[in-house]
Amino acid sequence: MRINPYLFYDSNCEAAFKYYEKVLGGKIEMMLRNEEAPEPMPGLPGREKKIMHARISIDGEVLMASDAPPDHFNKPQGFAVSLTVDDPAEGERKFKALSEGGSINMPFGKTFFSRGFGMCIDQFGIPWMVNCPAEGM
Repeated sequence: MRINPYLFYDSNCEAAFKYYEKVLGGKIEMMLRNEEAPEPMPGLPGREKKIMHARISIDGEVLMASDAPPDHFNKPQGFAVSLTVDDPAEGERKFKALSEGGSINMPFGKTFFSRGFGMCIDQFGIPWMVNCPAEGM
């Protein structure tokens, strides 16, 4: 069994995944547009280029996502995508990239449980936590 986050974007899924591919070293494995769906999947007029389903692999872990129809999109809340990184310098680099154009809830820094930890919301509205666990945590 696997548990994978499935994220819903406000019509910017493609841009988000291309950004994650670049700054997190991921690999986009699938980017299916509404217009590419097999029949008889109905598409919303004007949303043919929006993403019906996307999948990105980042260091063997998988994120999946799509563009939510406008009347179904809700601002993400009550969760964060947690990224665990071994090297604090690399963790800080990834945190800075993820927070660029977004907002920082907790600056990246050393804590009692981590050699580096920070919380942010990226430019696409997705909450992230970047953690470099302390020895034994």
